[in-house]
Amino acid sequence: MAEGVETPVSFEVQPYGWTHWQLALDGEVATLRMSVNEDRGLRPGYELKLNSYDLGVDIELYDIISRLRFEHPEIKALVVTSATDRVFCAGANIRMLAQSTHAFKVNFCKFTNETRCSLEEPEGPRVIAAVNGACAGGGYELALACHEIYLVDDGSSAVSLPEVPLLGVLPGTGGLTRLTDKRRVRRDLADLFCTKAEGFKARDALKGRFIDGAFPRSRWAEGVKSVAQKAVAKVQGGAAVGVQGVTLNPLKVNPVKGGLAGEHVSVTFDDAGRTATLTVKGPTAAPPTSHEALLALGDSAWSIAAFRELERIIFELRFNHPTLGLLLIETAGDQAQVLAWDDALAKLAEAGSWLAVQTISLQRRTLRRMDNMSRSMYAVLRPGHAFAGVLFELAVAADRSFMLADDDGENALRLGPANFGRFPTHNGRTRLEVRYYGEPEKVAELQAIDEPISAEDAADHGLVTSAPDEIDWDDELRISIEERASLSPDALTGMEQNLRFVGAESCDTRIFGRLTAWQNWIFQRPNAVGAQGALTLYGHPERPTFDYKRT
Repeated sequence: MAEGVETPVSFEVQPYGWTHWQLALDGEVATLRMSVNEDRGLRPGYELKLNSYDLGVDIELYDIISRLRFEHPEIKALVVTSATDRVFCAGANIRMLAQSTHAFKVNFCKFTNETRCSLEEPEGPRVIAAVNGACAGGGYELALACHEIYLVDDGSSAVSLPEVPLLGVLPGTGGLTRLTDKRRVRRDLADLFCTKAEGFKARDALKGRFIDGAFPRSRWAEGVKSVAQKAVAKVQGGAAVGVQGVTLNPLKVNPVKGGLAGEHVSVTFDDAGRTATLTVKGPTAAPPTSHEALLALGDSAWSIAAFRELERIIFELRFNHPTLGLLLIETAGDQAQVLAWDDALAKLAEAGSWLAVQTISLQRRTLRRMDNMSRSMYAVLRPGHAFAGVLFELAVAADRSFMLADDDGENALRLGPANFGRFPTHNGRTRLEVRYYGEPEKVAELQAIDEPISAEDAADHGLVTSAPDEIDWDDELRISIEERASLSPDALTGMEQNLRFVGAESCDTRIFGRLTAWQNWIFQRPNAVGAQGALTLYGHPERPTFDYKRT
C-alpha cells in the first residue's frame, strides 16, 4: 500500500450494472436516474442516505458519461433525474467528508469538478436536470453543470446551497461560480441564496434564474419529455439512431513491480525520491484513413487506448500515491506517426466522423486533467522520444522541460496543427499561447515551422526550459529533481496552479483555482473541521462554536 493511503481507491466499475445509477435509452434521449445504494459506500463508516454521494457514485457517473459518448453516439439529450420519490440529491455525503483526510477531500472535489465539466462539453449530449424533489448542495451543483434545470413545483421541493449556513464550508464543486458566471444570477441574490439553508422553491428559483422552468407533478413527465425533445433539436451533428458505437472494454492497467503498466502508458514509482516517471508510447501502426477503419479499431485505436490509460494513471497517482510529488514525463516512439494520427483524426472529424470528434474530446479532457495535477511536472526529452503533436502538449503542460542536446543533433521535437488550437486549456488558450503570453507573435512564428526542431533551437525558441549537453545532462537533471523534491509540497501546489493559467479567467479556471483554493483552506479551518466546527458537529445536537475573527 502506498505511503499516506489508508484504503486504495479502485476505479473499476460494472458497466450497465452500476450500483448507484439506472440508465434508460429511448431513441435520441437517454434518462439517467440517480438511485444511490445507501449501504454501498466506497468506504465503511457512513450511509449514503437521500441520494447523497461519495467518490464511488461519481466514478460511476463519469463512466456513464464516457459510455454515452462512445457506445451510444446517437444520444442527443440526457435527462438526469432521481429514482427516489421527492428527493433528487442531497449532495456529497457529510459523514464521508467528515471522516476523510484533507487530501482525499481535495481530490474528491477535483474529480467531481472534472466530471461536471465533462457534462458541459459541446461534443456531448445536451444535459437536462429534471429535479423531481429536494435538491441540496452538491445535488444542485450537479444540476448547475447541466445545460437546463427544471424543478418540480409541488410546494415543497427546492434547490439550495446550504454549505455556508449549515456546514461552515463552501459549495466546492462549482456551485458558487456557476451561479454567477454560467447562470448569471445577480450577485446579491446569489449571496442571499447561499446563506438561506432552505433554498428557493419553484417560484423564487425561476424568478432569480436559479432554474429554467418548473412543472407541477400532474404534468411533470409530460413537461420533461417535451423539454428533452426540444433539446434534441438543438444538437448539431452526432450519429443517427441505430449507428454502431464503440465498446469501452475494461482497461488493462495492471500493477507491476515498482509501478503500473498498460499497453501504451506506464508509470514507475520512486517512493524514496518522492518521484514518479510516466512514459507514454506513441503509435506503432499507421492511422485509419476512414471512419469505418477507425470504428473497426474500436477502443484499441491508439488515440483512444493511450489516453484512457493515461487518464486512469492520473487517477491512480492522485488518490493512491499522494507522496510522489514530482512527475517526470517521458515519451517513446515515432514522432511522424504521432503527427499522422493527429492529422487523420482532424480530417475525419472535419468530415463528420462522430468517433474522431469524441476521440479528440477525450484527449483534450485528459490533457486538462494533467493541467490540474497537484504534482510538479518535468518533461524529459531524450533521444527516441515522441514529443510531437498531441504528445508535445504533455511537455508544454509541464512546469519545466529538459531536452538533451546530443552531439549528433538528432534529438529533435516536432510541432503540428494539433498544438495550435485543438487542445485549449481550461481558460480557452492553447498551451503555447499560455507559454508565450508575453510574446504572442511567437506562436505564429512557431506555427510556420514544418520541420524537426533541434534541442538548441528549441531552447532558443523557448519551447524547452533547458537543453544541457551530454556532459551536463545527468547532473543538471538530477539536481533539478532533488531540489524540487525537497521543497514544501503545499507551497509548490499553490505556486504551480497560479502559474499554469495566465490571463483572463474563465468559469472553469475560477472553479479549479479560486473556488478550490478557498475551499481547501476552509477545509482545514477549526470553524469547519475543529472539535466544535460546523462540519464536525453536523447532525449532532450541539451547535458549532466559531472563532469570529476574519482572516
